[in-house]
Amino acid sequence: MKYWLIKSEPFKYSWDQFEKDKKTFWDGVRNYQARNNLKAMQKGDLALWYHSNEGMEVVGIAKVTKTFYQDPTTEETAWVAVDFTPYKKLRKPVTLITVKGDKRLANMALIKNSRLSVQPVTEEEWKIIIELSDTKI
Repeated sequence: MKYWLIKSEPFKYSWDQFEKDKKTFWDGVRNYQARNNLKAMQKGDLALWYHSNEGMEVVGIAKVTKTFYQDPTTEETAWVAVDFTPYKKLRKPVTLITVKGDKRLANMALIKNSRLSVQPVTEEEWKIIIELSDTKI
């Protein structure tokens, strides 16, 4: 299993709305590196759900339920979408300030490549975020 971080602006699509919907597809990605990350996702992989711009914190975990397919929001074949379902809400959100303040996370893509909307997370980074969230998986 691989781990990921996906970013959503809460005023556009929040974790709470995702939980109500019970599923979503991740579309609209127009960055090649982020697209390649979507293409690398496998069914069952887990992704940290990060509220960007507003809140700036990891709030939940989503599970990949369908691997990449043509993004339905465009006819350009370069772009893909992936399906997710909610896996678990974090007991305690992990803020960007907390991530930046933890030396163990100094090389995390969230810090090093902060503008990337879909990014890989190492197993070690994953365990640290879960630990900081005080969540049982």
